[in-house]
Amino acid sequence: MLLTMVRLWPYLWPSGRVDLKLRVAASLALTVVSKFVTIAVPFTFKWATDALANAAKGTSVSHTILFVAIGGPLALTFLYGLVRILMVVLTQMREGLFARVALHAVRRLARRTFEHMHRLSLRFHLERKTGGLTRVLERGRQGIEELSRLTMMTVIPTVIEFALVISVFWLHFDWRYVVLVTVMIAIYLSYTVIATNWRIGIRRIMNNSDTEATTKAVDSLLNYETVKYFGAEERETERYDVSMERYEKSSVRSYTSLAVLNTGQAAIFTVGLTLAMALCALGVMAGSETVGDFVMVNAMMVQLYIPLNFMGMVYREIKQATIDIEEMFAILGQNPEIADRPGARPLEVKQGAVRFDNVRFAYESNRPILKGISFDVPAGKTIAIVGPSGAGKSTISRLLFRFYEPQSGHILIDGQDIGFVTQATLRRALGMVPQDTVLFNDTIGYNIRYGRWDASETEIEEAAELAQIGQFIRSLPEGYDTPVGERGLKLSGGEKQRVAIARTILKGPPILVLDEATSALDSFTEQEIQAALDRVAQGRTTVVIAHRLSTVVKADEIIVLDQGVVAERGSHAELLARDGLYAALWNRQREMDAAREALERAEAEEGESLRRSLSTEAQAAE
Repeated sequence: MLLTMVRLWPYLWPSGRVDLKLRVAASLALTVVSKFVTIAVPFTFKWATDALANAAKGTSVSHTILFVAIGGPLALTFLYGLVRILMVVLTQMREGLFARVALHAVRRLARRTFEHMHRLSLRFHLERKTGGLTRVLERGRQGIEELSRLTMMTVIPTVIEFALVISVFWLHFDWRYVVLVTVMIAIYLSYTVIATNWRIGIRRIMNNSDTEATTKAVDSLLNYETVKYFGAEERETERYDVSMERYEKSSVRSYTSLAVLNTGQAAIFTVGLTLAMALCALGVMAGSETVGDFVMVNAMMVQLYIPLNFMGMVYREIKQATIDIEEMFAILGQNPEIADRPGARPLEVKQGAVRFDNVRFAYESNRPILKGISFDVPAGKTIAIVGPSGAGKSTISRLLFRFYEPQSGHILIDGQDIGFVTQATLRRALGMVPQDTVLFNDTIGYNIRYGRWDASETEIEEAAELAQIGQFIRSLPEGYDTPVGERGLKLSGGEKQRVAIARTILKGPPILVLDEATSALDSFTEQEIQAALDRVAQGRTTVVIAHRLSTVVKADEIIVLDQGVVAERGSHAELLARDGLYAALWNRQREMDAAREALERAEAEEGESLRRSLSTEAQAAE
């Protein structure tokens, strides 16, 4: 906890924010004042009690307290009420002042963590589950607020109150009270720590089950259509319920352990309270103490129970908050696999020529993907990269965007090694139209504007027209303000691809990467999208990673990858004439396309035959 507070302190005492530092100082000052007022409450209770007892006997206590001379026991009763109100007012003022400090710390650290998550490598995100990461961020935010608020609003005030209570018992009574209260507090806190540590293990299991259930729910709902395709609703529900069952069991254990904790705390405090009052009762019977002292001991001990009871909760919450914050700091402690090198310069793109020079890469050391490939993409030309599945085609785009670093070799743009330029300028020069276009759960206009945030409405509309989606958008009731849904599920595959193309057109990069951009589309939509892509590629250096060979026949050069090496290269005609791997892939795909076209034609003829049959039956019925 101490290390966590040390790491959190710069956010609670932010440099350059004098206003927030003043709030912290004012909160501490109000804490001290409010605790002195809190200690005064039992005294006013004692004075009112003694005044009433003496009034009942008919004796005067004006020498004891001035208020008696003014208004007697009634005035002291009102004083007791005023002091209690003042205690509440000071406490609420303190919490109101500190709230902005705590929430500012939450915002700054959450922003930093969110920003850092985006800096971490693609490998990190592929190995972690998005639902789990969002839960870490959410619990971390709550943990920061809890830890800062509990420390300032409960721990520090309680320590001050403990010190003041012990001082009062020492000065107003004697050492026996001090020993009794100190021992009671020590036993109480020790029991709380032991029982809470036991409960934290249970809470950790409960949190893990909660995270697992949330992750499974998010994963299942994001793949809603896949679940429906395979009729797997019951299986997904059972899978989710397994995690919820673990959460249920650990939650029951958590509530049971809480009951054990509360019972033990109440028993320890009650024994201490009873012994303290017994000591005072003996003093009252001996004449050394008054009935008011007896009442004051009770009031002070009961008042002490409130922060003591909170300390049990505070310790639990602080431990839990510490765990949650440590998870957030653990993410902040993850070093990005890909980072700008010291002295990295901005990429200067004058022509846009791309070169892969003897590039070797493996995701895992024992499974090489690229085995020393070399090729050039001249400025303004289109190079297609094809090959069987697993040949390393998509890896080339990830290396070009520098999501990963090659183990050896160099990737150059206009002669500049991309490993020595800033990532921001590198990715600013590259445009991507992927196979699986994932859109933000916002409007069509937002998703197109994502290509260049400062674009005007006119520029957005021009990009949509070039991507052949402008007419479709205008036909929608809400136009560019139409929501696309989670991951763009409200749009068809072709519509999503056109949005992605429009986004890339708006970005206007000198180098374009098309990573199997039409492989998931039907033949008709593919032709339309391909026409739009051809227009986008004009005048740009283009790398086409293709599954369907029909989309790359016009490429200036086709590179055929096989098992991580360049197996063949040349134009479409040259590769067919060579009758090698490319020709085999081409012939196989032609056969598949012919079979698909025959199936589509048969389905169309069957539909036309059914339509005619229904028309004939309708005419006969008339």
